[in-house]
Amino acid sequence: MTRRGAWIGMPLVVLVATPAAAQPVLGKDAEACARGEPSIRVTATGLRDRTGRMKLELFPASAEDFLKDDTLLKREGKLFRRVWARTPREGPVSICIRVPARGRYAILVTHDRDGRNKFNFFQDGAGFPTNRRIGRSWPLLSDGEVNVGGGVTMVTLRMQYLRGVSGFAPLDTLN
Repeated sequence: MTRRGAWIGMPLVVLVATPAAAQPVLGKDAEACARGEPSIRVTATGLRDRTGRMKLELFPASAEDFLKDDTLLKREGKLFRRVWARTPREGPVSICIRVPARGRYAILVTHDRDGRNKFNFFQDGAGFPTNRRIGRSWPLLSDGEVNVGGGVTMVTLRMQYLRGVSGFAPLDTLN
């Protein structure tokens, strides 16, 4: 058989790049992102593993309310939303959360590795839009702020996990 004949009958494989907008979006608000409604679509990178669940929380963009207990925010009649999603075994981790209207908000993403719905400093990860290394400090409002327009606001963040005495950092950095 000639070289030319060796190619006959071989399957043709076509690789197609998938744009970010076509990748699966997780969470109960995924339709808001699909419809282009005011929402935040977060893509989390740098996960330690693919266990547990991901949680995306939306807070008012005020220093007083950022990371405040959700029961207190609700009792005070303030904005708070939460979206949970199982951590996919592979592929991108993109979660959508709808917002009431365009404006400024603050978000937090956590990787609840043990699925207990209580942040475990020794196991779980956290991520903020600025991607600033958290270390041992409490996250600032400026770490979580996102300005949302009339459609979907895209945010990519790197998850951070406890890295010994130096505190929280992305896994690809040294202590």
